[in-house]
This record gives sequence, C-alpha cells and structure tokens, in this order.
Amino acid sequence: MAILGSIIKTAIDLRGAIISEKSPVESQREVLKNLLEKAKDTAFGKYYGFEKILESEDLQEAFAGNVPYFDYHQMEGAWWCKTQKGLKDISWPGTPKYFARSSGTTGKTSKKIPVTTEMIEAIRTTGIKQVGALTNFEIPSDFFEKEIMMLGSSTDLEEQDQFLEGEISGISASNIPFWFRGYYKPGEEIAQMDDWDQKVATIAKNARNWDIGALSGIPSWMELMMKEVIDYHNAKNIHEIWPNLQVYTSGGVAFQPYEKSFNQLLAHPITVIDTYLASEGFLAFQNRPGTTSMKLVTDNGIYFEFVPFKPEYINEDGSLWQDAPALTLSEVETGVDYVLIISTVSGAWRYLIGDTIAFTDVEKAEIKITGRTKFFLNVVGSQLSVNKMEVALREMEEKFDIEIPEFTLAAVKINDAFYHHWYLGTETKISAEKIAEALDSALKEANKNYSVARSKALKGVKVTTINPEIFHEWNAKNKKKGGQVKMEKVMDEEKFATWEDFVKTQIG
Repeated sequence: MAILGSIIKTAIDLRGAIISEKSPVESQREVLKNLLEKAKDTAFGKYYGFEKILESEDLQEAFAGNVPYFDYHQMEGAWWCKTQKGLKDISWPGTPKYFARSSGTTGKTSKKIPVTTEMIEAIRTTGIKQVGALTNFEIPSDFFEKEIMMLGSSTDLEEQDQFLEGEISGISASNIPFWFRGYYKPGEEIAQMDDWDQKVATIAKNARNWDIGALSGIPSWMELMMKEVIDYHNAKNIHEIWPNLQVYTSGGVAFQPYEKSFNQLLAHPITVIDTYLASEGFLAFQNRPGTTSMKLVTDNGIYFEFVPFKPEYINEDGSLWQDAPALTLSEVETGVDYVLIISTVSGAWRYLIGDTIAFTDVEKAEIKITGRTKFFLNVVGSQLSVNKMEVALREMEEKFDIEIPEFTLAAVKINDAFYHHWYLGTETKISAEKIAEALDSALKEANKNYSVARSKALKGVKVTTINPEIFHEWNAKNKKKGGQVKMEKVMDEEKFATWEDFVKTQIG
C-alpha cells in the first residue's frame, strides 16, 4: 500500500469523522438566512424587502411570498445587465470577478451568469467534499496518489471590461488550489487551449506521460477524447494507456445514456460518480455507492426550492407561472418530478435553472436529474419528459443490443397529423421501423398520457438512425466542441427543420 496515498485517505477519513453534518432541512434554513442577511443592502434586497423578510417568523414562507420566480432572461434583463455595466451591489454585494458563459442546450446565444468570490469558494469547498466522499467507495489508498484528468473548457479566460469570462469548468479549473496542481492534468498549458481538436490531439500525444487515476467531464466529450487517445496509440482500450484509471466523475449530465458506449472503451469496470456542476453552482454529487443518485449540497451557499413539474405551471418558453407553488426541502416527496429553483451567493434569486429533478431519498436529500423544462414534449398532450424518453431508450438498447448515446426529437405535422420524429445516434443494422414500433410500445406502456395521445391526436412515431458523430458536429456548428456543451433533446418544428437540413449535408 502506497504510504502517501494511505496518509491522504486517513486524513480525509478523520476530517469526515470530525465534521458533523446538520440535517439538510436545518442547513437550508440557515443558508437562506445567510443569503438574505448578506444581500439585504443590495438593490435587489432593498427592492424586495429582505430586511422585512428577515423579521418574519417563517423566513422560507415570507421569502417565497415576496420574491417572484426569475428565469435567466428576467434576471439578466432587470438586474444582471446592471452588474455587467460595472455597477456595484446589484443582486449581491460588490461586483463579481467572473461571468460564466453558458450556451447550454438552448442555442447560439450565450448566457452570462455572475460568478462571485463566494461562489468560487463554494464550488471549491464542494469539490473537496466530493473528494472526501470517495472514501465511501471501495477505492484503494494508492488512488489518492494518481493524477486526475479534468476535461473542460479553456482556462484562458477572456477579458471583458473589468470581468473575466469563460465557461464554468474553465473558471473552476483556473482557481484550483495550489496543492492540487501537481495532480491536475492535462496541465495549465494544454487547458488554456481554446481549440477542442488541438487540445484533444495534444492530450493524446502526451497521454502515456501521465498516470491517470480519475477522469472528470461531460460523458460525450470524454468519450471522444478517450477514442482519440486509443487511436493515437493504436491501443485496444484506455486501460492500455492509463492502467490505474479507477474513477470517472460525470459532470452536469446523467451518465446512464452513455454507459454502454463508454464501457466499450474500458478493459474493466471503473467507479462512476455523478456530479451536478452547473454555471450557477455546484449543486449535488454522488455521496455513496449502491446508488446513482446525488446528494444536494444543502449547506454551502445555495438555497433550493421545488415546483411540481406539471404542464399547467409551465409556459411555452419553459418559464414558470408566477402562481406555481414552491415547496421547501421539508415538503417534497420521492418519485415526483420538480422544477428546480435556486438562490445563490452569486446573486441568483428564485432562479429557474432549467432542470427537473426527482427525489430518491428525501431524508438524505438525494436526487436524480430527470430532464429540462424546455425539453418537455406536450404538443398533443403526450406529456413526455426527458426522463421517460431516456428510460424507453435504455429499453431499446437492451432489446436490440445497441448503443444510443445521443438523440433528439420533435413533434412534426405531416398531412395535417402530428408525429413524433426521433433521430437516434446509433450504429446498427436494425431497421428504423422496427425500432420505432418498439419505442412506441415502450412509451405507451410506461406513460398513460402518451398512450392516450397516441389514440387521438398523435398519429405515429418515426425513427431515423444516424451516426452519433453527427450530433457532435451539430454542436460544433451551432455552439462549439467540448466544455459544458450539451445536445438539445427536444426541438420545435423550425429548429428541427434546420437540424434535418444539417443531417442531410452530413450523410450526403
């Protein structure tokens, strides 16, 4: 057993034993109180009467009753635009050093989300907690001596007036603790590269010089990087290059859709740990083995609220009705889809982050991401969430022994009748008609609303299978490769027509 690794592991174990955690519900009350106290003298705090809210007997109820919901465009249009102009004390004391750019899954236009010093510290603290949680897994001590490949966006941040701008993964990597830099790969010089293809080619060239024990990054881009490394060295799998690879942390995207294709690149199974790092903060991470759920970070600068994910509460653009009820952590139930609302130390208030989640264990505050509010297909009453889509596609993988790491779909009108047209990223000889029939049957069985829609306005299902690489090229064309970029799962008819034209150019 490696001595240094044993010392590090023991130190982490002791730290975990010494620090006693409060209950998530109690922690959330304290976080809200701290947020309100720190921001009471900001323009936002004065406008919405934080001082008066702090005098209330029930802070959570008073907060929800006095502050409306905000999506990005509402928050940016009324408040963050002033911060971007250099004005102080707008929605958080002082001015932020960074703005996180996030195109996410919504299109070409980047969002600019403030990242304060307090948020950088919160992300760093949660990162340390996540590393500490590794001791809950069956990982040998010498793992803690290995290097970690963090595949994110460029750390060469752009100067915009008095701010630095970049994706959150680049901002976080540029602020890693000094003691961690010796473990961090691909290193500062390669991490600063903005060109994805150049970065990956350089990683592949240097791969044998590193003793990688863990990978961290979005699954789709991590797969592409590993394939490049394997091809460059003419290897059979990634373990021929990095034999000590034992852990993969997936960032911001559920790993399950990529599991089958990802495992094809390994010589043996590794420990997979889901994390939930968004441009708005580090929200959750998998805390223990035996589950794929993640523990909400309830004691570190983020206050959570939960709106039941029902069609009557959601506007067509994915925003919320202002009278939609918000629940606190003490009021939620397991197995129910909720729209996630956050308030943070970066000056986001009752902010619709755009994700839907479901609790798997309320007492432990453990969740899974179930989809996006904008990726909810209900054109003809099918009420089809991304989670339902993913479950059905995992069935298709098992039924036909295929891999479907990427997909998108839309409700399209053909001869005055609505159809769901799916594009599946998969390399298979199974006919698209056969997959469509099985997919339709799986969704009917799993979703009552979908079954009703199929008997009425939704006339059929169409499937087109294409090479998964086309999804990556679409992202490269519309946004860019790598970083935090994710594929949109549901498109409107106009966007879908553009997508279909693009696909035609790719397949000739």
